[in-house]
Amino acid sequence: MQQRRILVVEDERTIAESVAARLRAEGFLVEIARDGPSAVETVRSYRPELVVLDVMLPGFDGLEVCRRIQADRPIPVLMLTARDDETDLLIGLAVGADDYLTKPFSLRELAARVHALLRRVDRAADAVRHGREVLRVGDLEINQAERRVRRDGVKAHLTPTEFDLLVHFASRPRTVLPRERLLAEVWGWADGSGTRTVDSHVKALRRKLGADLIRTVHGVGYALEVPA
Repeated sequence: MQQRRILVVEDERTIAESVAARLRAEGFLVEIARDGPSAVETVRSYRPELVVLDVMLPGFDGLEVCRRIQADRPIPVLMLTARDDETDLLIGLAVGADDYLTKPFSLRELAARVHALLRRVDRAADAVRHGREVLRVGDLEINQAERRVRRDGVKAHLTPTEFDLLVHFASRPRTVLPRERLLAEVWGWADGSGTRTVDSHVKALRRKLGADLIRTVHGVGYALEVPA
């Protein structure tokens, strides 16, 4: 089986080398970039299947890196941040990050998040192979083969995780899905501790596709409304 490529973007040498060593031990091919401009260039030349991206970088920051690489092609991004700040998280998700870890973090947790992100990509590819290319719910059209979304004919650019979350909702219209279930089935997290991540991704979907698309069921979770 071909090894999967990961790019680690981190200017602190000790952290970068530790993360790269752990991911190589997990069976991945890993390259390291240490600033914003070299990160963007390495993504274009190396074509990684996932990027581990620090927010604070020389040249330009991780948010700008994320904007630029996502404009080229959808790619899973695990963002590393030194601050557990809601604003930073929302900005990161808005520019295309799929998941985040706050420093200090365990290498075991980072490896688990990487595997979970890649499993989501594999599940989407499997859905396409089994003939479930297009989902239509009202005025919402989701092309899983091309990973493209349109609402009322208007294209929306989603990150890989936003796309997978939307597919999960659209496959179960009107069904109320608890946050913990979404974390387990979309993110692959078993402990249910990342409910804020779910909330942030739902906010991003509403911003990109319309505030009326996903209904909040207070104290429980969310449900996809059937668009007219």
